[in-house]
Amino acid sequence: MGGVTTEQQQRGLVLVVEDERAIADLVRMYLTRDGFGVHVEHDGTAGLAAAQRLRPVACVVDIALPGIAGTELCRRLRGAGDWTPVIFLTARDDEVDRIVGLELGADDYVTKPFSPRELVARVRAVLRRAGGDPGAPPPRTVGAVTLDPLRRLVSVDGAPIHLTSTEFDLLAHLMSRPGRVFTREELLASVWGYASHSGTRTVDVHVAQVRGKLGGAATLIRTVRGVGYACDD
Repeated sequence: MGGVTTEQQQRGLVLVVEDERAIADLVRMYLTRDGFGVHVEHDGTAGLAAAQRLRPVACVVDIALPGIAGTELCRRLRGAGDWTPVIFLTARDDEVDRIVGLELGADDYVTKPFSPRELVARVRAVLRRAGGDPGAPPPRTVGAVTLDPLRRLVSVDGAPIHLTSTEFDLLAHLMSRPGRVFTREELLASVWGYASHSGTRTVDVHVAQVRGKLGGAATLIRTVRGVGYACDD
């Protein structure tokens, strides 16, 4: 195979960990077409080592892998303080798989069979969230929580907390308009960038994760029963 192009170097390297070689080859082809460099591993143990060695810009990881499971791979990365965006591939539309993955700090998931174009779009979306916006507004503080959109940092009473890129964007969206109630469908469209038929349970899991990390400041996010969530001023 040829070397990595300049465009691929600019887009960055995506690590794909998938034991079904036909799927891995398809994902590699579409990511490469979109300008990414791609490294593929076929088991979880090798995938974890590659993630630690190569420092990819994003990881696409099957949940069911030989060696160690994709969920364990993600757990070990997060436990080591590595917040590289992770997108899980799951073999069935199993809510348990999705929730466990999201609770471990994954940024998104795609259910097999999937559209390769959709997967590439999801990768680009998590990278946009992780990369920040040079034109971002100044830091904002609500209660004990301060969020800096440009540096993508969050602190509670001055102590930093670690959020995934998706968790950060969810909190930033809620804090952008304190008191405004956002429906789950609005949050899914604005933060994740896809339609509500993808399942609003994703929003609930991420809100729970953010609340857990905010600790005593978790009351900042208010549940509006039957509607969605709001950030209290």
